Amino acid sequence: MRRTDPEGHGPVRYGPPLPEPGFPVLPELSRTLTAAADGTAAEPAGGGPALLDAACGYWARRGLSTGRGHVAAAPGAPPLLLALTAVLGGDILVPRPCPAWWVPQARLLGRSVFHVPTPAECGGVPDPYALLETVRRVRAEGGDPRLLVLSVADDPTATVPPPEVLHETVEAAASAGLYVVSDETWRDTLHPYGTPDGTHGADSRPVLLGPAEMLPDRVTVVVDLAGAFLPGGWPAAVARFPSTEEGLRLRDGVLDVLTAVGGRIAAPVAAVAAHALAEPEGVTARLTASARVHGAVATAAHRGVQRAGALALPPRAGRHLYVDLGPLRPALAVRGVGDAQELEDYLTGLLGMPAPGGHRFGDDLGALRVRLCTAPLLGTTERQRAETLTASDPLEMPYVERALTMFGTAFDDLRADAQRREPR
Repeated sequence: MRRTDPEGHGPVRYGPPLPEPGFPVLPELSRTLTAAADGTAAEPAGGGPALLDAACGYWARRGLSTGRGHVAAAPGAPPLLLALTAVLGGDILVPRPCPAWWVPQARLLGRSVFHVPTPAECGGVPDPYALLETVRRVRAEGGDPRLLVLSVADDPTATVPPPEVLHETVEAAASAGLYVVSDETWRDTLHPYGTPDGTHGADSRPVLLGPAEMLPDRVTVVVDLAGAFLPGGWPAAVARFPSTEEGLRLRDGVLDVLTAVGGRIAAPVAAVAAHALAEPEGVTARLTASARVHGAVATAAHRGVQRAGALALPPRAGRHLYVDLGPLRPALAVRGVGDAQELEDYLTGLLGMPAPGGHRFGDDLGALRVRLCTAPLLGTTERQRAETLTASDPLEMPYVERALTMFGTAFDDLRADAQRREPR
């Protein structure tokens, strides 16, 4: 990730991408892409029948019956959120922190964005009481809050909101008259829960429910396939609209925007996206193996930062860990680190891996928070990463063990320095 302009502290073009999977591309996806590469027909705006039908099947397997007329596809989730924001109008509310790509869509359209604190136990959703108070305040000041964007498996915090917390937030949004967009990009990357000794052998996973199951007429679901299914360089995303007349009108408006901005998914990528969304055995096996490995490594990294005195919620999904180094501020200050941008620069160099600061996710610049990705800890070559993917215990792979040791040592050194500077 490139260094930002010191005056801008985070221009959009330098923002962090979605965390990479770290594993080689699944061969059957490569073959599907290659087979479709000779075609000359373009996908229509919103996606062709094969892709839309695959998306309908994907949601049906998750308990959401969906017709082709209530689905749209685009080259990545940002164009879909841009179109939804344009059609729905009004001001936007998001949790703090939130994915780095959410806010630029609203800013581009000149909309106001209001960050709402999250509950203590998770990220991804705003605290329901804080949400209602924020809506009341914004309306009292002449604002027009209409849209709440949330996530049921969160980037950056890697947490999954408990069903009861999500339900309270959705009820609050409904009572405030807000429309909900649910970013479910990471829902298929849930980690197996670990056993007490920290290993990942259990069959259970976090319980995930979506807002569309709770408020079916007022929720659009967006899934960027770069989260679980496809490489980031093959942009594809799908959206599911409510099965109502209003849902049809909203989809029509989104298609108008996608057409206007040329937001058509490339035909070869559409073919591979349809294949992935059909979830054949090879795809589901890769999803399961990837979640197991990233979960094990994220849990080990979480133990390392906690041992050093930093703070982080236990990771439950995705390929990352969100760390608050506030308790180590004295040691970091000696190293010239006083805000999230300086922390990003320092840790990126120290760890040899991207460490985007919390300011990129809507957190305060002064807070010493970073998102760390697990992919760089899986091995340095494609062969090593492929071996990690199939290992019975990825933490016993020598290069993973070595990477985690170096990772933990960097934080241990900060902790030791902070302890030396504590008043006696």
